[in-house]
Amino acid sequence: MAEADTEDAARPWPPPAGAYAEERGLFQLLQNMLEELLIHKPDDPIEFMINHLKQNNDDAPRICVLGPPASGKTTVAMWLCKHFNAIRVSQETLLFKEALTQTEEAKAYKERNQKIPNALWANLIRERLSNVDCIKQGWILEGFPENQEQAWLLQSSGIFPRHVVMLYAPDTVLIERSGGKRLDPLTQEVFHTTFDWPSDPLVQQRLVKPEDLSEQEVSKKLLEYHRNFPEIFHVYQKVLKSINADQPSVDVLSQVLAFVQTRHRSAAPFTPRVLFLGPPGSGKSLQAALIAHKYDFVNICCGQLLKEAVADNTKLGELVKPYIDSGCPGCSSLISPTSPSWSACPSGGLILSLGRDTTAQSNQLPLQRSRPGSGRTPRMRKKILRSA
Repeated sequence: MAEADTEDAARPWPPPAGAYAEERGLFQLLQNMLEELLIHKPDDPIEFMINHLKQNNDDAPRICVLGPPASGKTTVAMWLCKHFNAIRVSQETLLFKEALTQTEEAKAYKERNQKIPNALWANLIRERLSNVDCIKQGWILEGFPENQEQAWLLQSSGIFPRHVVMLYAPDTVLIERSGGKRLDPLTQEVFHTTFDWPSDPLVQQRLVKPEDLSEQEVSKKLLEYHRNFPEIFHVYQKVLKSINADQPSVDVLSQVLAFVQTRHRSAAPFTPRVLFLGPPGSGKSLQAALIAHKYDFVNICCGQLLKEAVADNTKLGELVKPYIDSGCPGCSSLISPTSPSWSACPSGGLILSLGRDTTAQSNQLPLQRSRPGSGRTPRMRKKILRSA
């Protein structure tokens, strides 16, 4: 019984539920499930959530690659598919590589040189993205949506990309690029004489120049794209990034990858942890005190903590004293982000000020002088020292 009481006394109170949830990604998991519930509106929410958890695909990529003709959509989409092991979905794959229920109907429009209806495209995409490989591995949707109606149809089907890459380049560059496009009539794959030439000699021999790549046709497509672009931008503006395609492909791919690997701002709760760095006199203590006061954070000044530890003759003080006496500027590193003092406030934020020889990043607040240690009560400092 005494051992149980000892264990209970050793446990932190209140329990660090926030830290546990943040470490395991529970807040993000709950938000993802809530989003899926609101999108699909299932009759049995419990069964739906169980199936969602079994799929374990919250981190699978859901990316749209958009842009005008000859902007490099295919190159970017294929590279992303290779990098993430995701499934590429485009006009060519839907019409010539997939056996979908409405594929033949869409091909009939194509053979008659008629425009395929937006609703038909949306049905093809919805059916393809509902397959197991797209659910598990994620998908890269190339060239869709082309207009606002397609975007709304995708949304009504529960298809919401997490990232939308919008490529752009001057029209003169795009018209010049279009002249180098070549089409494989067997696989309907698109190549380029300069940027993406196939290595297989057999493929090289059967490549043909598409009939609709005259300068007049390309200009017509560009005009239609510019007409539809503002509407698409309005639909996806919160998850969209425009990237200049008129630069080396390595730079384009690097910027695309940096964007699609970022997580959008989440409404899930989290524990803020702010670290101020800077040389003496740069204003770390002032900025930390102002932010701590405004957002009700715990304010910790490492230098002051160490000096108080030395003054109180604690074990930590005995360890730190030789460094302080010798004027060592790195003694503040003895308190690390993994020490218990970082969990002193499990439900709120934490600010840690280090006296390093670097530039402080917070220069947004007004500059004014304050006394050393402002914003930190003696009771709070002693509590943190005891936990350390």
